Amino acid sequence: MTVAGYARVSSAEQDARAQEAELRAAGADRVFVDHGKSAARGDRPQWAVCLDWLRPGDTLVIRALDRVAGNQALAVETITDLARRQVRLKSLAEPSCDIDPSTPTGEAIVGIMTVLAGLRVANIRESTRRGLTHAREQGRVGGRPSVMTQERTAAAVAMRAAGHSFDHIAQALGVGRSSVSRALAKVAQSTSATTA
Repeated sequence: MTVAGYARVSSAEQDARAQEAELRAAGADRVFVDHGKSAARGDRPQWAVCLDWLRPGDTLVIRALDRVAGNQALAVETITDLARRQVRLKSLAEPSCDIDPSTPTGEAIVGIMTVLAGLRVANIRESTRRGLTHAREQGRVGGRPSVMTQERTAAAVAMRAAGHSFDHIAQALGVGRSSVSRALAKVAQSTSATTA
């Protein structure tokens, strides 16, 4: 079982040596450093290398939670992911963030965080659903407007009746093939509904 450290500085001008020294003093055998990187997951190549290097039973030491997560949701995701990997997380600035998933307490903390993350997602979904329902009641429909105006749709219907392919129609109208396909499907659906 080894101890890894992870340090991150937000701009190329910042120096990560102080963080590295703290992490080594805390027992890190190897320190991974991202220079000039944001807290976004896809923007941290050394974080990905660190995760690949860690094994079950290892410990990850960080200066503070904001070094691995830029917001609360990402923090919960990160802690949960490390627990799934059976990696202990230790924050030097936040002693309460010493989570060992192999202990009952650590397991309980991760469980609580997972439930809270699920609750947050459910609340966002419910809020979005209520907002969309309210907008529909007010006569507003969400999403961006279609590129297929009435004129383009009429032209697409005429070209399709003349035997042209979706690709040809899309190119002629300057829109995507899927836009043409959806518009013609709506016309066909409304036509079959009125003739039924």
